[in-house]
Amino acid sequence: MAKYILKEVKTREDEKVWLHVDRPIYEGCKYWVCPLDSDIKAVFDPAKNKKFANGEAIRWYVVEEQSGKAVGRIAAFYDRNTLEDYEQPTGGCGFFEAIDSQEVANMLFDAARDWLAARGWEAMDGPVNFGSRDAWWGLLVNGFDYEPLYTNPYNPPYYQALFENYGFQNYFNQNTYLWRVFEDDLGEVALEKAKRVAATPGYRVEDIRNTDLDVAAQNLRTIYNKAWALFTGVNPMSEQDARHLVQTLKPIIDRDIIFFAYYNDEPIGFFVMVPDLNCIIGKFKGKFGIIEKLRLMWELKVKKSAHRIFGIIFAVTPEYQGKGVESFMMRSILEGYIRSDRNHYKTVELAWIGDFNPVMNKMIKTYVCATQHKMHTTYRYLFDRTKEFTRCPRVGFKRPAKKE
Repeated sequence: MAKYILKEVKTREDEKVWLHVDRPIYEGCKYWVCPLDSDIKAVFDPAKNKKFANGEAIRWYVVEEQSGKAVGRIAAFYDRNTLEDYEQPTGGCGFFEAIDSQEVANMLFDAARDWLAARGWEAMDGPVNFGSRDAWWGLLVNGFDYEPLYTNPYNPPYYQALFENYGFQNYFNQNTYLWRVFEDDLGEVALEKAKRVAATPGYRVEDIRNTDLDVAAQNLRTIYNKAWALFTGVNPMSEQDARHLVQTLKPIIDRDIIFFAYYNDEPIGFFVMVPDLNCIIGKFKGKFGIIEKLRLMWELKVKKSAHRIFGIIFAVTPEYQGKGVESFMMRSILEGYIRSDRNHYKTVELAWIGDFNPVMNKMIKTYVCATQHKMHTTYRYLFDRTKEFTRCPRVGFKRPAKKE
C-alpha cells in the first residue's frame, strides 16, 4: 500500500511542484484547459492580492513516499472581512487537485481544517478562491463535456465523491447557461417588455465604442453599488476598484460587447462581456511570457480566434428593476450586435448564477431562453459535526444599521 507525505509550500521549488500537480491528472482530457501559472501565483502573492491585508493563506501538496511523485494539492485561507456574512466564522479551501484516492483527499482536507480551526474558524467552504467569486470558485458537478471558461474550474467527476465522502455539504450551486447567439431567441414575455420600454422616451442601450474607459469605469461603479453592494456577501466597489477592473480587462476588452443602459442619460444598467481567453490560452501550457502575450493579442485582436463570449456581470439599478429594462437590454444587444455582421462570436456563456437567486435563473431561462449546461457546487464543512447544517439563504439585502 502506498504511503503519502504532506508537505507545506515554502520554497520556489515547492511552489512549482504545487502548481503542476494538475498536469498528469488531466493528461489526455480534451476539455481541460491548462490555467496560466501567473494567474494562480497572483492569488498567493501579498503584493497582488489585497485579501492578505485582512487574511492569510497557506498551501500544501502530497507526495507518494516511494516515488516522490506529487499526487495532490490544496490551499487554505481566510479573510476577516467575511466574518459578518456568516453564522459562524468561515474560512476557505481551494485549488484542490488529487488522484482518485480518498486517503490523499482526506490528508489535504484535514490539513486545511486543522489550520483554520487553530485560528478560530468554525467552518470552511470549498473549493473556493482567496479572492473574488468570479474566479476559481466551485466544484464542477455537471457539464464535463464542455471546455471551461477562463478562470472557471474544471475537474474530474470523481472529485465530487472525494468532497462529499469527507463530509462537505452542498451550500449552493452555481449555474452556467449557454446562449447560442444565432439560434436562441428571447421569450415572448421578454420581447413584449422590451417593446414597451423601447416605446418610452429616454431609454437607450449603447456599447462603449465611443465611451472613454474612465467614464465607463465610473458608470459601472455607480450601477454596481446601487444594484449589488446591498446584497449579503458583496462589498461596495471603490473608485480605485473600478479603475483597476477596467485596467485589468483593458488588454482583452472588446468594446462591441460591453453595454450600458441609460434613462435620460443616467446610467441604470450594464452587461459586461469579454472574449473567452480559454479558446486561445490552452496551447500556452501555463506559460505567459512575452511570446505568449504577443500571441494572445494576435489571436484575439487580429485573427479573432475567440469564438465564445464570457458574460462577466449584469446589473440594473433597483429603481429600474421590474420595468422591463433587463429585457430591453437583451433585445438591444441581440438585435444591435449579436445578429449583426460585426459579430464573429458563436455563443455567449452566462456563468455564476447562484441557485440562491431564483429570479435571475428564471429570467435567463424564460426571457433569454439560454440553456443550463454546467453546474458548480460550493460546499461547506462545519468543524462541529453535531451542528445543524443550513444551505445558503436566498439572495437578500443587508439591513441598514440602526441609527442610535
